[in-house]
Amino acid sequence: MAEQNSRLNRFINHPAHSIIALLVRFYLAWVFISACLHKLADPTSFAIDIATYQMLPLIFINPLAIVLPYVELGTGIMLITGTKARAAALMVCGMMIMFMIALSYALAHDLSISCGCFASNAAAASDPISGLTMLRDSAWLILAIYVVIFDKKPLGVDRVA
Repeated sequence: MAEQNSRLNRFINHPAHSIIALLVRFYLAWVFISACLHKLADPTSFAIDIATYQMLPLIFINPLAIVLPYVELGTGIMLITGTKARAAALMVCGMMIMFMIALSYALAHDLSISCGCFASNAAAASDPISGLTMLRDSAWLILAIYVVIFDKKPLGVDRVA
């Protein structure tokens, strides 16, 4: 039993996790920064995208359409720079869970929409949500969980400071 714990601890604390997590952080940052660009450029279209999910009261749609892209951008920057990288990865986890709940709701209600992640519904009508969208988001969630669990000493600003 002690030997198994020793192996597990060696695996969990292996220095390679810092390099792997750095690559994962860069990838997730690219995803989130890419996703926020069209939302920042056209918050009205993004508000319509949010409304098409038919989940939120109208009073919440515009504030979410304005705030969420900046949260995505800030999270991406934190992941790239290594500033509170694990907290940023936890934010990614929270956003992915939120997005997956919205996707599940839309799929369960048989809504024929695109996710609005990287382009507005009007521009991405040929990319409807599906089980593959859920699978993609699940993969991003798993990557973010990896960073939260294994990136104990993130390479970046916090490590230098």
